[in-house]
Amino acid sequence: MIRHVVYFKFKPDVTAHERESALAMLRALPDKIAFIRGFEVGLDVLRSPRSWDGVLIATFDDLDALGNYARHGDHLPVVMRIQSLCDAIGSVDFEV
Repeated sequence: MIRHVVYFKFKPDVTAHERESALAMLRALPDKIAFIRGFEVGLDVLRSPRSWDGVLIATFDDLDALGNYARHGDHLPVVMRIQSLCDAIGSVDFEV
């Protein structure tokens, strides 16, 4: 299994509505992409200086499934939307 973790740092002028809308787009992906095995999305509640604003934690069977997700037609518009709202995006992918 592969765990895919993505961290988001939103631009300062991004509204709460824009953040929630983008995360709603993410949350809709498991209904559109059958090979997603697990999917969690959330906003940071501590807001400490070292915190990122949001996170996605997804699980896939293997690296091939992760690659297919990365290129999936339903995923790509979500990526573009989130990129437009963020100053920084980081990720970690690891085996579980």
